[in-house]
Amino acid sequence: MKPLAQVVVLVSLALGPMLAAAQDFDFEPPLDATDPALPSALHDLAERVLPGYAEDDPDLYLSNLAALQMAIGDAAAAHDTRLKLRERLESEQSTLPPGRASVYDIYVQARAIESEAPEKVSFTSAYARAFRETLNGFDDLDAYELEGWLAAPIEPRQRNLQRALDERRGQTSIPLAAALELVQAWFAYDAYRSVDGLAPPLIAEEIERRYVVEEVAIPVAANATVAATVVRPRPAADADGETRPALLEITLDRSSRDAREAAAHGYASVLALARIAGDAAARPRAPFETEGDDAWALIAWIAQQPWSDERVAMQGSGYGGFVAWAAAKRGPPALRAIATTDPMAPGIDFPNPNRIFVNSSYRWVHELLVAPGSELDDARWRELDASWYRAGRRYRDFPTLPGRASAIFRSWLNHPSYDAFWRKWLPFGPEFANVDIPVLTVTGYYSPHETAALYYFAEHLEHDPDADHALLIGPFDERTVARGASPSLRGLPLDPVARIDMTEARYQWLAHVLSEAERPTYLRAGVNYEVTGANEWRHAPSLTALAEKPLRLYLRAWPDGPPHALATERSAVPMALTETRDLEDRTDAGWRPANELVAGDIEARGVSFLSEPFDEAVDLAGRLRGELDFTINKQDADLVMTLYEERATGEHVQLFDPAFAFRLSYAADRVHRHLLVAGVRQQLPFQSDRMIGHRLEAGSRLLLTLGINQRADQQINYGAGNDVSEESIEDAGAPLRIRWHEGSFIEIPSVGDRDRGRDQ
Repeated sequence: MKPLAQVVVLVSLALGPMLAAAQDFDFEPPLDATDPALPSALHDLAERVLPGYAEDDPDLYLSNLAALQMAIGDAAAAHDTRLKLRERLESEQSTLPPGRASVYDIYVQARAIESEAPEKVSFTSAYARAFRETLNGFDDLDAYELEGWLAAPIEPRQRNLQRALDERRGQTSIPLAAALELVQAWFAYDAYRSVDGLAPPLIAEEIERRYVVEEVAIPVAANATVAATVVRPRPAADADGETRPALLEITLDRSSRDAREAAAHGYASVLALARIAGDAAARPRAPFETEGDDAWALIAWIAQQPWSDERVAMQGSGYGGFVAWAAAKRGPPALRAIATTDPMAPGIDFPNPNRIFVNSSYRWVHELLVAPGSELDDARWRELDASWYRAGRRYRDFPTLPGRASAIFRSWLNHPSYDAFWRKWLPFGPEFANVDIPVLTVTGYYSPHETAALYYFAEHLEHDPDADHALLIGPFDERTVARGASPSLRGLPLDPVARIDMTEARYQWLAHVLSEAERPTYLRAGVNYEVTGANEWRHAPSLTALAEKPLRLYLRAWPDGPPHALATERSAVPMALTETRDLEDRTDAGWRPANELVAGDIEARGVSFLSEPFDEAVDLAGRLRGELDFTINKQDADLVMTLYEERATGEHVQLFDPAFAFRLSYAADRVHRHLLVAGVRQQLPFQSDRMIGHRLEAGSRLLLTLGINQRADQQINYGAGNDVSEESIEDAGAPLRIRWHEGSFIEIPSVGDRDRGRDQ
């Protein structure tokens, strides 16, 4: 005979919607989530909801049923229910995250042990028993992921419960859906509140059982060492002669990374602190100077360890991504792969993206070198920006804070071109062909280091068309490429398929290249990109292949503009549309671009151009490029472009961010500066360093804004043709005037309806 709880589950699932008719229940909410009367009120509510509760979705039904059973105090029944839910989660039938569910499984099991024990058992003892029994059945990776959920703070659960109570304030009844939401919110809060402080010592016990953790000082040069944490799965330490590949990451802040992450995935993990961020007495003179050599020494040390199988891969985000490429330039024999997320590229995207120095680079090096606790807040940095901007001083005078950072930043200003000073740290030109190891690059359309990521990828493929290099790119910013995508990004709804776990994508790729595991399907080509709005991943062999079907739109002046026109045909009559900017004007010292990616009205700083509505949906995928046909009254200028989808509703969706700002004298060649000829009509091809992957809705238009770049937080190009860092407001002279001619156009790779849905 089947247990009663199981009969109830089976009958309820069978009856489905017949038992789930909409109904309300009498309920007056307590004032506060911590009110002692709340458990009793929810006990009464759950007793009335339980008899008729049913649900079509088995996962949701079992989850809600267990919460209701806990609300009435029947922990044994709730434990049985969650065991059934666990069976579903471990099968392929469920889409819920099993790690988070285990937090509640352990809590419910502990309550069941506490209530069913023949002799009184404290909840602390019951929880320890449930924790150990559950974790004994987990592998290292499942246990590691569970720790993250266990460490989640209580406060969000309390806020969620309080919000559910506040929504019922002043009402005397509650509908079924709201009642279930309230009971679930209480259950989550009660679970985290009850186990607060109990998990950390048990987690520490698990770490000791599963891993060998060592703090080491690894020699990298004469009188120089690098501090590192080495974590190895315990079986590797216990088994005589067992070896495994190592995963090395070099970071500026070890507290922000967990060395056990790689170990939980089966690697010998080495998390090293970069020398520039370590002991002040042993630091090199400036960032980037020793990282490649240090990485070589670390890789050689790892390969010599008895637990190493002499294969090392590197991973890193931002600065750590740069270090991986610096190591790849030198080609250590044991280095077998690099996986980078939003990697930095000194001289390419930092400190002067597209040759325009940015104040945030000075902030970065200053905060890297100052003593902890002496960092300046955002308001103070904005004040420094505005003070320099209003004064009109040379950019070389901008770094005014005491310390080495100012001298370092000024030394960078001595190299505005991508010259040998920058090129010595990274592969350059044909050197990319020597990087003959698999490479993974992850970035986003809204990531600050997308410029560097696309540079590495494009240069690698240009100099070695057969390079094993996969680019994963989608509607992500710096935060989401590191932590995973949420349902929306700065106001832009994200497609369900875009919400992938970036960390697991990286480890799946590493398993493929190091352990011959199956290649992840969404990394099966060179370029793997998500088209926002289309809800699908697409694939192309290269960025060049994406550009084979460009949508060309010419700039055309309208007598009634702005906005002027983006037209499919070049104007048959001459166009002379003039933009003027007084570079002495400082009234906009406080201006910064909006953070949201979706807005009603937008502020167009410059000239705006608008296409006709598209009759059908159009997918844009690739880099913006084109040619500017213009006459200018200066020898140089910095321009800025932004591109939006203007929907029929009036909403504007930004297609990439940050905006594409670039110096005209370097648009064709980042190594050599080519000044403009004042007063002469000239043509200048350009290509954006940012990629678009977006579906334009039928009825939408494309909106381009094109303006002269002048901001308080960036270097100002006065157009005199000198070293821009030496120019000041005294060099401004007459207002900058650019006259746009009819030959100006932009091109964006596009895919129409008839081409959509198949890989390129």
